[in-house]
Amino acid sequence: MFWNKKKNKSDEADTQKMGMLQRLAMKKIEKMDPKEREKLMQKALSPDNIAKNKDKILATMEQMKASGQMTDEQMRIAKEKLGL
Repeated sequence: MFWNKKKNKSDEADTQKMGMLQRLAMKKIEKMDPKEREKLMQKALSPDNIAKNKDKILATMEQMKASGQMTDEQMRIAKEKLGL
């Protein structure tokens, strides 16, 4: 039917690893207007916000690496992009 969207199996597997609140937030962000989403991302990834939460970001990245969600190469690229 028209309301059933085709989803990739990898998308379903990714969302299954998320908690309930993370899935809700992901759906809300996907439904946002692109301009509003861009504004939100700019605010979240501002240098001040990154500097303030540097320890939490690094701890989360280490946890993702330990659980196999992130490789060493992905971690290096993310650190470069975030300026960590």
